[in-house]
Amino acid sequence: MLGWSFLFLVIALISGVLGFTGIAGVATEIAKILFILFLILWLIALLANALRGRPPN
Repeated sequence: MLGWSFLFLVIALISGVLGFTGIAGVATEIAKILFILFLILWLIALLANALRGRPPN
């Protein structure tokens, strides 16, 4: 589960860099939406891992 949360974080950071710096041009809005979506998914995965009570792998 922690591996998924890091994957979501990396994808969110990449989409944020592409979206917020204007590199993607027309896809800027899509990148912003993906950034927020994957950031939310990362927080959910992190919370789910914390609620399980298992130590991280």
